[in-house]
Amino acid sequence: MDVNEKLDLIKRNTTEILGLNELQDSLKKNKKLSSYYGIAPTGPVHIAYFVPLTKLFDFEKAGIKNTILIADIHAALDDLKTPWDRIKLLGDYYEKCIELSFPWDKKPKFVRGSSFELTSKYMNDVLKLSTVTTISRATRAASEVTRMKDPKVSELIYPIMQALDEQYLNVDIQLGGIDQRHIFAFARDYLPKIGYKPRIEIMTPLIVSLKGPGVKMSASVKETHIKVYDTEKQIKDKINNAYCLIGDVNNNPVTQLIKHIVFPIKSKLTIERESKFGGDITFDSYEKFETEYKSSKLHPQDVKNALSNNLISIFSKVRNYFEKNKDILKKLGENFI
Repeated sequence: MDVNEKLDLIKRNTTEILGLNELQDSLKKNKKLSSYYGIAPTGPVHIAYFVPLTKLFDFEKAGIKNTILIADIHAALDDLKTPWDRIKLLGDYYEKCIELSFPWDKKPKFVRGSSFELTSKYMNDVLKLSTVTTISRATRAASEVTRMKDPKVSELIYPIMQALDEQYLNVDIQLGGIDQRHIFAFARDYLPKIGYKPRIEIMTPLIVSLKGPGVKMSASVKETHIKVYDTEKQIKDKINNAYCLIGDVNNNPVTQLIKHIVFPIKSKLTIERESKFGGDITFDSYEKFETEYKSSKLHPQDVKNALSNNLISIFSKVRNYFEKNKDILKKLGENFI
């Protein structure tokens, strides 16, 4: 794979890259790159979290070494979305969900934030970075990620620690959703102020709720999302009831899930149809599928059926695990079941 092919693969399905020139230079120099994706273990693990995770498949193909940070300390810093005494329980649950949800060729390295963020050296750097960070900049950085209803000091510490995670994980790239942009920009601007290099920041889009535009995909609203261990019936019912306008791929959760989950993992999509409607059709790229869908040649129900079948297949291992270990979900609470 040449430099341009690697770059195209890394850029695929992304919204923005801060440090694109640095990325290009690194690829031209054949530098071995590393990345991390951080996820704070709070509510039930649902499918929206997995849009950045599928990018790790592209990264791996491009020769990038990947780490997944289970940001357990951050889960408590964010207005105690996860209480301190539950961060290990939620961390174990998140790691198991991610580990079993994908057919990894090479399983990413998992790291807990609590394994290094409480060391004296790390905390000394937190204090150093806090002395050059204004309240307004920290507030802006945290605004789209933490609750910020009645802002706690911990929510302003959150972006400072996320910036430092890049240094302490010794990576070249941080990956996350576009909602992380203010934190990513903060990291690039402020790490050099205490002697650390800025990193490449790669962002993926946020997918729309199953209820369609105007409704956020939320872990607290069951009909807006799919948990990775939902039953086959739950997946089919949720997809069948999902917003899906014929011929429209904008703000369409069904086509977005096909683009960001199915194709990065399976590299193809087969839509089963009766012969009188043209018979089965297989697409080997999302672009070909999108062209056909936008021309209104594909019926939304046929597309929904194909998506349901693929999600049921992709998440079979994690679903089977939690069917056999329902006690774990019971410990987590009703919202996780």
